[in-house]
Amino acid sequence: MSDIQTLMDMGFPRDRVEYALKVTSHKGVEMAMEWLLAHGDEEIPAAAASDAAAAAPGEDTAPSSSGAAEGAAVAKSLKCDDCGKVLKDQTEVEYHAAKTGHSNFSESTEEKKALTEEEKKAQLALIEEKLKQKRVEREEREKADALERERNRIRSGKDMTEARRRMEEIEMKKIVDQRKREKEEEKAARDRVRAQIEADKAARKAREAKNSPGAQLSDAVPSVSSTTTATTPTGVKSPPREYTETRIQVRLQDGSTLASEFNVKEPLSAVRVFIQVKTGIESPFALMTTFPRKIFADEDYEKPLEVLGLVPSAVIIMTKPAA
Repeated sequence: MSDIQTLMDMGFPRDRVEYALKVTSHKGVEMAMEWLLAHGDEEIPAAAASDAAAAAPGEDTAPSSSGAAEGAAVAKSLKCDDCGKVLKDQTEVEYHAAKTGHSNFSESTEEKKALTEEEKKAQLALIEEKLKQKRVEREEREKADALERERNRIRSGKDMTEARRRMEEIEMKKIVDQRKREKEEEKAARDRVRAQIEADKAARKAREAKNSPGAQLSDAVPSVSSTTTATTPTGVKSPPREYTETRIQVRLQDGSTLASEFNVKEPLSAVRVFIQVKTGIESPFALMTTFPRKIFADEDYEKPLEVLGLVPSAVIIMTKPAA
């Protein structure tokens, strides 16, 4: 059903309906109806009235079937043969047929009466009620749409929060796994150093037992023939002693000390691992000597102790790493 027919069905004249739709830029029945109610007493321009009259279907005269004759009846309206309702023009006929399903219409000499003042007031009250109902329906739709948008926003926010939480859990698991692997690698390195230290100690004890006075006495008993010929050279200077072990004393940052013996071929990093194993310290630290004063650099930790001059004994101080 067109907007024009809807407003005409409410009792507004066609010319005013078309002018109201034109003024409101054809934005719908509701705006046109509000304009009609607000400007009910205003005259529409003559040009608009003439255009509306030209656009409306004309009220044709219908001659009798027996031929044209003077004084023949003039058809002033159309009538529904099914219900007897009088309709003004073809537009109303089409609207009535679509609304009721009636299909039998004929021309009628009966003129459709204009609405009385009471009928107009009743029609206006009905229109205002319909407008109010439409406003309520529109507000309810807007509220429902706003509520749905808010639900979608909350749902989207929850989804984003959940996705962010899952990503954080994955990243945290990666960090934990990485830290676990690093600790396992550090533990394996410490175990290797500890095993090497124990092996060196066992070898050192074996050498000490071999070089003990009792062992030397049993090994040094000569035969009778050899004692008669053996002579001891005098005045021969003994060669410089070669050390295989060195004793390292470590002074910790809290003032306490650690001491142990190391093979002179071991790198300085073995001393650092020894400190970590004994103290459980995992934070970075540096090592230094006071006489002469020297802070060992990163490349020094790969050098043997004898190369660094830490033989046959040395005192090493634990200090903070260089910034």
